[in-house]
Amino acid sequence: MPVRPRLKNLWLRPVGAFEELFERSFAFAQDEDVFELLKTDSSTAARSGRLATAHGVVETPAFLPVGTQGSVKAVSPRELHELNAQIILGNTYHLHVRPGLDVIRHFGGLHRFMNWDGPILTDSGGYQIFSLAKLRKLTPEGVHFQNHVDGTPTFISPELAMEIQAILGSDIAMVLDECVPYPCEYEYAARSLELTTTWAKRCKRSVEAGLSPAKLRGAAAPTGRQLIFGIVQGATFPELRRQSAESLVALEFDGYAIGGVSVGEPEGEMVGAVDASVPYLSQDKPRYAMGLGTPPQMLEMIGRGIDLFDCVLPTRLARNGTAFVSSGTLNLKNAAFTLDQEPIEAGCSCPTCREFTRGYIRHLVKAEEILGLRLITLHNLHFYLDLMRLARDAVKDGSFDPFRRDFVANYQTRGSENGAE
Repeated sequence: MPVRPRLKNLWLRPVGAFEELFERSFAFAQDEDVFELLKTDSSTAARSGRLATAHGVVETPAFLPVGTQGSVKAVSPRELHELNAQIILGNTYHLHVRPGLDVIRHFGGLHRFMNWDGPILTDSGGYQIFSLAKLRKLTPEGVHFQNHVDGTPTFISPELAMEIQAILGSDIAMVLDECVPYPCEYEYAARSLELTTTWAKRCKRSVEAGLSPAKLRGAAAPTGRQLIFGIVQGATFPELRRQSAESLVALEFDGYAIGGVSVGEPEGEMVGAVDASVPYLSQDKPRYAMGLGTPPQMLEMIGRGIDLFDCVLPTRLARNGTAFVSSGTLNLKNAAFTLDQEPIEAGCSCPTCREFTRGYIRHLVKAEEILGLRLITLHNLHFYLDLMRLARDAVKDGSFDPFRRDFVANYQTRGSENGAE
């Protein structure tokens, strides 16, 4: 179980009390080593570790349920705790657009706004800016774009991206980067990487200086220690991936993400991008594969030395009536489950499998009852989180490689396992 200061009900605490505890938690993050490497597997590069944050310790490898807009879809923070979620992801772009920073600042930060007392990692929004925003224009200063909600002209610079995340009060903030599309030409990827590296340096300088445009305007941003992760880019070109990783390591971030993967490239290209990045990242810092992946992909990436993952598949596929099981996925809309009295997966300890049958859940999904989608979501998140627990245990007892091989051999990947939230 993760170690964290428990806040039973943030709504019942006055803002002053919350801010005092918030600052004490940040002092905890400063006093502790950020990442403690506990064990490395003898047959693979898999590792187990402990990542210290302001709101608790995350045992790795770990999966981050995606709470893009301050909510993991169809799941409450209480339910996330019951599923043993250690850390969740929020998105800077979406929260900046809606509800906006004034609202989140009014509530005292994202933790208090959504009543979640565990660690939060916020993506800088670079991927969303380049995939959702309209009429975007990149400059060395930052990116101008029209947001996807109402078309309002918006500008985000590296400094503003860090200030937004400081106001959100996340435990881990990501630098602003450009996520290039797949496929792209080498020349474009190289120019993009140069810009991303420059932005990473500006993000680091902004945090170290403790100054930003918002603070200069007197904004009441949360204070304290926030971990900062750099993002390796470079598309599918190994030499660019190496260059990116080495440049970021020289900047001494608290951790490193591998970005620009799972953006439509074949799985072999995705694996190649990770393989071209990991050898040049610090052994004593956490590594985060952004947007990955299917259960077999995560285990394969753990075997390559990755510590953290986020992915929308457990919640997105649940809304399509699809459940994850150890043999692959089940489309519970299928007529074959109409009279099925078994749980989604025999032996599963999630609340859905303890209480409901496949036949009943199929009925709910076909009748478009919201409960059906919620029940599958709870099961899928439990499946992902428990897979990480099993992986941690396997690394610790020296059985990760046979565990990985057995799981992958028994798992059938189906075409539905892709997409975005």
